[in-house]
Amino acid sequence: MTLHELTAEATEIRKALLTMIYHAKAGHIGGALSSADLITALYFSVLNIDPSNPTWEERDYFVLSKGHSVEPYLVALARRGFFPIEELSTFYRFGSRLIGHPNNQVPGVEMNTGALGHGLSIAVGMAIGLKKSKRKNRVFALMGDGELAEGSIWEAAMAASHYRLDNLIAIIDRNHLQISGSTEDVMTLEPLKDRWESFGWQVREIDGNDMQQIVQTLKSAPFAPDRPSLIIAHTIKGKGVSAMENIALWHHGVPDKTLYETAMNTFDQLQKELNNE
Repeated sequence: MTLHELTAEATEIRKALLTMIYHAKAGHIGGALSSADLITALYFSVLNIDPSNPTWEERDYFVLSKGHSVEPYLVALARRGFFPIEELSTFYRFGSRLIGHPNNQVPGVEMNTGALGHGLSIAVGMAIGLKKSKRKNRVFALMGDGELAEGSIWEAAMAASHYRLDNLIAIIDRNHLQISGSTEDVMTLEPLKDRWESFGWQVREIDGNDMQQIVQTLKSAPFAPDRPSLIIAHTIKGKGVSAMENIALWHHGVPDKTLYETAMNTFDQLQKELNNE
């Protein structure tokens, strides 16, 4: 896909996840919207995957460590063809496999995640196994900035450097907010880049809602031989819905009918503008 097409795809993903949450009356909407561009770039431009064969041995692996932001992940999988798009309407319904966190009964989902802080450890284990098997597959892990307070993240960070996992690319959705407020008020993270570099990672910072920066940076990984790569993606919580942007309350929330329709109209207008460019 071109950058223009990827931007349009990210808008479609935001529309779909908003619709899922609105009808399900549940979901983690703020982080879903902030990470939509990152997941779009991964699934439509970067990952080496085959929707017709989800367990293909040569595939890249993806772990959504911030498992509560599952909505754009599910939409991307459906739109790539891992399962029917119509199934998205079952999100959060009784008996559906599309629950509020990644579920490996869904084609394309590698691991069940949701307990924060576990995803990077899982990704490290995958990367070690691939190295030992002398396979060229890459492992990508998307973390939330709030979960960086978990000690297991830093244990995994040390292990990744120790084992020289240059097949591991981690991304932080750095939207600066978590359920209880600002990340810096809850548990100070800065200087974040310096901390990860001190653990032996090669780090780059980008605008995580700028498709060009996202794609260029992801495609340039690994950033150095024998070192794990980290992308600090600065994003806007609630990106695309002005009434939700940079508001901690929208970490977990459901829009009412008026807000839903206003947001969908905004996305529709954006799509028209993109189509006219």
